[in-house]
Amino acid sequence: MELKEKQMAAALAAVAAYMQMEEESYHQQVAAIMAPPPAPAPCEPPNLWGQSGRQSMMQLRSLMQLKTFARIR
Repeated sequence: MELKEKQMAAALAAVAAYMQMEEESYHQQVAAIMAPPPAPAPCEPPNLWGQSGRQSMMQLRSLMQLKTFARIR
């Protein structure tokens, strides 16, 4: 084989390997798109004691603000 033939064979082998890698990558992307989405993780129930405490703090703050602004008038 001549040098040019060896170079041509190496170039064609490299192009074929690259095309095969691209095709495999494409098939993996298609499979990922077609796969069903994972099930959502179960969420925790709301913390009712914490929510009640925050609500009472907000009510107390609004009452204090009303008392403060009533004196200004």
